[in-house]
Parts: sequence; structure tokens; C-alpha cells
Amino acid sequence: MKKLFVFLAVLGFIAISAQYAAAQTETPTGEIEQVEIPIHQQLKTKYIEGGPGFMSTILLCLVFGLALGIERILYLSLSETNTSKLLAKVDEAMKEGGVPAAMEICRNTRGPVASIFYQGLSRVDQGLEVVEKSIASYGSVQMMELEKGFSWIQLFIAIAPMFGFLGTVVGMVQAFDAIESAGDISPTIVAGGIKVALITTVFGLIVAIIL
Repeated sequence: MKKLFVFLAVLGFIAISAQYAAAQTETPTGEIEQVEIPIHQQLKTKYIEGGPGFMSTILLCLVFGLALGIERILYLSLSETNTSKLLAKVDEAMKEGGVPAAMEICRNTRGPVASIFYQGLSRVDQGLEVVEKSIASYGSVQMMELEKGFSWIQLFIAIAPMFGFLGTVVGMVQAFDAIESAGDISPTIVAGGIKVALITTVFGLIVAIIL
């Protein structure tokens, strides 16, 4: 929810900035003309200005990162278990039907906690030490399952700004090439080149914030 709020805030800032810039533009008759540009059109324009190569790479980081994030959220939601309720059921089953009944409760309960309980109960006749080792070992396996995919999300968070910075450096080089070709240090050329160069950094940082 926090990341969604940040994303909406960034989009709102872009929209407000564009509207303010349009409001400050004077028509030939001296009147102020307000032009409302849709947000998606602004993003499309900035995307083209930033360059398809670097912007497409940053966009792919966002798409794959969001896909993995949504998948992990759904998986963790489905893996959630009411531990107190499960303990009460297992305790009641142990009193009424013994270990087999408790194992049946764990088998029919969704989530890693129930699976760990089941592994421990299945080795209860092998001694306490074996049960503890089984729980610790299977708990590590379940933890790896819960954390699966997080490394990829962290990778996308790290490389999105890096691609943005790389695009900025390349854009600055191109801006200086344009200045050299023009043979004159024009403020328009310098400002335009720097603006285009910084767009990739802005979008890379936005992707990292969202993820």
C-alpha cells in the first residue's frame, strides 16, 4: 500500500508540474492558455524522450518485479495459518485420537506451519532429538520456499537505477556531441540534452521506489 501511494504521488506530481507549465505559457494574443495533457500521454512522451533502449529495460524491470511481487503476496497470503487455532485442534486431536488424528489435522491444514507440525508428528516414535532435527530441517526448507523470488526482486530494485544512471551518462555524452557539432554552447542544446539524460534516472529511481 505504501509503494502504491508513492507511485500515485509521483504521477500526481508529474501531472501538477505539466499543468503548471501549461498555465505559464502565453498565447500570441497575450492570454494564458491552459492545456490539460493526460497522464498516460505525459508518460509516453517522457518514455520516448528518454530513449527506447534504456527506458524499455527499466520498464521490463518494473513489469517483472511487480509480477514477482504480486506472486509472492498471493503465495504468502495462501500460506498464512492461524497458529493458535491449529495448536488447539492438534491438542484436541491428540487427546481424542492420538498422533494419527493430529497428523490428519495437519495434513488437511494449508500452510508451512502445519507441514512442519506434520513432519514432527510423523517422527514422534523416533525420539525427541530426531523430532527436533526434523522440524529444524523442514523449517529451513519451508523458509526457502517463502523467500523464493525475493532475490530477483532485489536484483530488479538494484539494476533499475543503475540502468537509469547509465542512460544519463550516455545522454550527457550525446548532449556534448551535439554541442560539439553545433560549434556553439547554446543554452537550449545544453538544457535539452541534460533533461533527456536525467529522464532515465528519474524513471529508474521511480521503479526502485515502487518495488
